[in-house]
Amino acid sequence: MMTSFECKIARRLFLSRTTQGLGAVALSSLLTPRQCVAAPLKGALPQLPLPQRAKRVIWLTMAGGPSQLETFDPKPKLAEMHGQPMPDSFTQGQQIAQLQGQKLTCFGPQHPFRAFGESQIEICELFPHLGSVIDDVCFIRSMTTDAINHDPAHMFMNTGSQIAGRPSMGAWVTYGLGSDAADLPGFLVLTSLGKGGQNQPIAARQWSSGFLPSRYQGVQLRSKGDPVMYLSNPPGMTRDQQGADVAAINALNQQQAALALDPEIATRIAQYEMAFQMQASVPDLIDVAHETQETLDLYGCQPGDGSFASNCLLARRLAERGVRFIQLYHKDWDHHGGVKEGVAQKALEIDRPCMALITDLKRRGLLEDTLIVWAGEFGRTPMSQGGSGRDHHNKAMTVWLCGAGVKGGLVHGSSDELGYAAVENVTTVHDLHATMLHLLGVRHDAFSVKFQGLDARLTGVEGAHVIDAILS
Repeated sequence: MMTSFECKIARRLFLSRTTQGLGAVALSSLLTPRQCVAAPLKGALPQLPLPQRAKRVIWLTMAGGPSQLETFDPKPKLAEMHGQPMPDSFTQGQQIAQLQGQKLTCFGPQHPFRAFGESQIEICELFPHLGSVIDDVCFIRSMTTDAINHDPAHMFMNTGSQIAGRPSMGAWVTYGLGSDAADLPGFLVLTSLGKGGQNQPIAARQWSSGFLPSRYQGVQLRSKGDPVMYLSNPPGMTRDQQGADVAAINALNQQQAALALDPEIATRIAQYEMAFQMQASVPDLIDVAHETQETLDLYGCQPGDGSFASNCLLARRLAERGVRFIQLYHKDWDHHGGVKEGVAQKALEIDRPCMALITDLKRRGLLEDTLIVWAGEFGRTPMSQGGSGRDHHNKAMTVWLCGAGVKGGLVHGSSDELGYAAVENVTTVHDLHATMLHLLGVRHDAFSVKFQGLDARLTGVEGAHVIDAILS
């Protein structure tokens, strides 16, 4: 508790500095509001140890767990065995989510596959638009994960740990590299649902900063309506007046920061400045009046409709503005029943936008330093559930990458002939994270933060490896 003398000293210090600090900054902001502009976010790594192939990441999350067997992993042998008992040699003693102890029956792919491009890679024929750019895409058909239920699987894919409270990959990247966007956060999140209707919750902890300073957490932009709530000034408040208020508040925060060594005060200062800038930058971001009709037709979207297609267009606009990590969530891939109809609907929603994003970035010269990753939180079983669906599965899934430093027209790894388990070039989520950091110029095994006395890393301590075979 402060003594009476200490209170007087503190009050005198505040009043004396106010005339030099708070008042001066407020007056300056009224005369030159642009001085309140937030500086680009600096990263903790002033020098990168590796060549930087990727300057930014666009991570396309298919929430719910897309079936690799109706998308990107052809299994003719499974088709032959449709309706037959699943051989015990595949499943005996294995963890299965909701099929444990039940009769297991082979369930063949519900849609035909065909080859696309010069590389003649086979994918489901529901994805002809993606097939048209397949020579730019690398498929990993041997991905595995540790988790078998949605929430821990999302946590693991996003943070490298099934335990809540760890920093997300977007937070790690912006913490290490900062951001080139002065008027937008370095890590932005957009969500969409589509027509399936299974609005499974997407938890904000999936883009949390964990034990890193909170200024590195993801900021969600709403897909419909105002992208950020309370974006407009109240009636009678001008932008110059708002700028003066922000400057005055931050002057107080700066004085508090000088007395208390709390990193969250610095975050508060930065976020006030960022919020002020977003009042001008976000309306410009969502105003697509300058986009050509050809571009809108390419994505197949109506701006502001909240669709995955609209979010892909916004992702390109965010990439142009220097945002470091952009994550799109598209929900309703959890097909415990009706996988045939469900994946067909999802393909209609994402096929053209994924192609458009690749095409648009490429023709603008952005694909060469933008890494695109497409992934769910796990795959699906080659056994049927309820006669028409597939259960959660963590032993085999397919993800794909495109862009900065990644070989196009390539298939890496494979699952067994029935699609039950990855068998060739088995790849983990930590390997995927390590590869992402490598392309960003960061050594994953040397990028750590002290937490509870340990060196915490995005890629954990289990021995992750960069997937060198997919790099150009």
